[in-house]
Amino acid sequence: MRPADSPTITSITSVPVYVYAIVFASLCVVWGLLWDIMWHMSIGRDGLFAPPHLVIYVGAVVSGLFSGYQILRLTLQKNNPERAGAVRFWGVFYAPLGAMFCVWGALAMLTSAPFDDWWHNTFGLDVQILTPPHTILAVGIMVLQFGAMVGVLAPQNQITQDSENQSTNRVLKILFAVAAGLVLCTLFTLLAETLTKSRSHQSTYYLFAAIIFPFFLLAVGRASKLRYPITVITAIYMLAMLIPNWVLPLFPATPRLGPIINPITHYQAFMFPVVLVVPGFFLDKLLHRFDNSANSRRINDWWLAVLAGVVFMIPLLAVQWPFGEFLHTSPNARNWFFLSESWSYSNDPDWKYRYAFAPYRLQTPAGFLMGFGKAILLAMVSARVGLFWGNWMKRVQR
Repeated sequence: MRPADSPTITSITSVPVYVYAIVFASLCVVWGLLWDIMWHMSIGRDGLFAPPHLVIYVGAVVSGLFSGYQILRLTLQKNNPERAGAVRFWGVFYAPLGAMFCVWGALAMLTSAPFDDWWHNTFGLDVQILTPPHTILAVGIMVLQFGAMVGVLAPQNQITQDSENQSTNRVLKILFAVAAGLVLCTLFTLLAETLTKSRSHQSTYYLFAAIIFPFFLLAVGRASKLRYPITVITAIYMLAMLIPNWVLPLFPATPRLGPIINPITHYQAFMFPVVLVVPGFFLDKLLHRFDNSANSRRINDWWLAVLAGVVFMIPLLAVQWPFGEFLHTSPNARNWFFLSESWSYSNDPDWKYRYAFAPYRLQTPAGFLMGFGKAILLAMVSARVGLFWGNWMKRVQR
């Protein structure tokens, strides 16, 4: 794979239609995935063409078709000026980098569907999340969503900063924030089993958060051209997570697969997401102070990563420790907004630790502080890798 032969990349003046399409596809994938989780919590039995699966397939098909058309158009139209902003691969095809990722992600997702159906027919119900078909699906989703991010990045980085392009520039900034926020939704969902409210007083909760979130947030924060990019992206992530969790429980759902331990009549919500918007805001303030080229206080990325690790983890602990306790133990959290009354039909509704921290979830102060110290160190490493990746994303123009 190599850049197209023409050395000149022309600045765009409007947002390409396929960019809207791939961001919409990413949204379909995220909401379909969340619906699928709530389907399994509320109904249990599904099939190849279950409604949540269809929403995920729509995302894959839309992404694949629009990106595939973009590839064929640039490949067959040899005099198309957009070839200058394309990548050549296999010696034949020309395409924006994001379109290539979207096509491969869509193909992986659609391949996983019949594979998963065959797997169920052969081996029965899944006993773990990451079965081979689900692994292919997860990889396809991440590749597609990464393609959507890169697909917005290229025109965002190409566009000139003149008055005629202000509207297009503003739309591209927002689309990138949406695409990044949707990737963050998927990352959180993949980590959800380790980030439940019942684990919010364990150091492992913060260890897993430290590995993933600083890396991603610093990367997209550096690549975005918004003034408060990480705050906006984390707010979009929270909204995208909460909307289906608020809407679906309004609809009836009854279990179709035993054992039914908790009889329910409506969809059960997934979970309230980690409140990343607060540490995200502090990361934005840190970048304003120490990562601004116009600021004499700018520091190198190694020291910035050290500060970012601390600035992310301390507010995260300050928010999630009391908020996790509120979600898990307070009667005031057992409502449609905070979602704490949600409980799968296959779980005992009278379990004594449903609304209390189990002893095996608690640590001594010394044990927690030691684990949290390790989390801060991991957050620093994660932030440094994220800044490195963000530097690459700032240069993407193809």
